Amino acid sequence: MKKTLFITYGLLIVLTASTALISNSMSVSRLTIILIIGLSAVKFLLISFKFMELKKANAFWKVSLISVLGLIVLGIIL
Repeated sequence: MKKTLFITYGLLIVLTASTALISNSMSVSRLTIILIIGLSAVKFLLISFKFMELKKANAFWKVSLISVLGLIVLGIIL
């Protein structure tokens, strides 16, 4: 249990550093925005399922969280 939390935390740090590198190294374009939003969505899901223990919640909450996240990301990209 503790090992998976450290792995998740390390992955969150890598994703955050990747987001910072992408935002600093690339010019502002549609691809840059999609990459940053995608990485942020992955980080949101990691935090929700690992640290907020959503994986133990009812299936309704899992589906509704992923659906709302998908709608938000789709709305931002379009």
